[in-house]
Amino acid sequence: MSVQVNNGVSTSATQTTPLWLLAEVTYRCPLHCAFCYNPTDYDKHTQNELTTEQWIQTLRDARKLGAIQLGISGGEPLLRDDIEEIVIEAKKLGYYSNLITSGVGLTEQRIQAFKAGGLDHIQLSMHDVTEDINNFITNTKTFQLKQKVAAMIKAHGYPMVLNVVIHRFNIDHMKQILEMAEAIGADYIELANNQYYGWSLVNRSQLMPTREQLERAEAITNEFRATNPHVKALYVVPDYFNDRPKKCMNGWGEVFMIVTANGDVLPCHSARVLPNMQFPNVKDADLGWTWKDSPAFNQYRGTGWMKEPCRSCEEKEKDLAGCRCQSFLLAGDAEAADPVCTKSPHRHLVDEAIENAKNPQLQAQPILFRNDKNSKRLIAGELKELTDKFHALP
Repeated sequence: MSVQVNNGVSTSATQTTPLWLLAEVTYRCPLHCAFCYNPTDYDKHTQNELTTEQWIQTLRDARKLGAIQLGISGGEPLLRDDIEEIVIEAKKLGYYSNLITSGVGLTEQRIQAFKAGGLDHIQLSMHDVTEDINNFITNTKTFQLKQKVAAMIKAHGYPMVLNVVIHRFNIDHMKQILEMAEAIGADYIELANNQYYGWSLVNRSQLMPTREQLERAEAITNEFRATNPHVKALYVVPDYFNDRPKKCMNGWGEVFMIVTANGDVLPCHSARVLPNMQFPNVKDADLGWTWKDSPAFNQYRGTGWMKEPCRSCEEKEKDLAGCRCQSFLLAGDAEAADPVCTKSPHRHLVDEAIENAKNPQLQAQPILFRNDKNSKRLIAGELKELTDKFHALP
């Protein structure tokens, strides 16, 4: 028997708790970023977005399971006009809420409503210190807007939190990016080296920097940290250049849960690429059952599912064999060792990708920008030359 305390969170012990809920409230977005992590076939999932009432019920159900941190994301969440209502409910439930935004659609009226409603945190995406690169990589003209939005966030007393995805086109501006963060009063800056999922994967050869560029960028970051301790600079290591894989989302179904725009519940952003998996939807499945008992969320929990070389690896508890989605996308086997690992029989696929990214002819190929037209083309199989090397649409 459990006792209900703390805004409805049960005190009964469970093996895992979804501490972090990511509400991916829409796939609509005014930006067309070449590195977007949204699935390339997102156009299939843009119909039947959850209603305000369904999102609020989802927040309540996740809170009862133990979720405490809420990310409100997309696409661009500000394209929905009910975010203020979601923020108010999140505050009532006791969430720490974070709006993850490009800044497009953030007005004085809305930010005042968010402040009054109890929004804790706004994370603003920035793309470069130059207008040319910002506008090129997003395929929009948003550079000036982002500067204004950053000032607005700071003026309203929010922690200044910037996210900058790092790729070939901006990595050599690392020093200037960090100086920009300091100049606008950033408290935190996340330097998110590009990870290759979604649109990043089909644009991998155009986006991937060299090892030398990465090492230089990390050295610049470390020097900045030493001289500017008041700005917390988080450097996300790119896993393709590592010897061992990351513990993806801190483990499948361990602490992270994502609810997508149409209500599908996933253990990670890319899980829908995996074959023979049925992910429950909040419209027709209890969220508690989904997290605790559904076959999908139990499929890769723990280590019992592993095969060699992971099964006998002394590091398996540390990395849980890496990313299931990456294993399937690159090697065609969701239970294989993550190809990033040098112990994996598929490591050559990552090494080949690194070498291909040095090829001037591949670098010069046109970028496929994230938009509805290109998503429809990928779904229709019109761009097989970009996806045939992968075992599913990324």
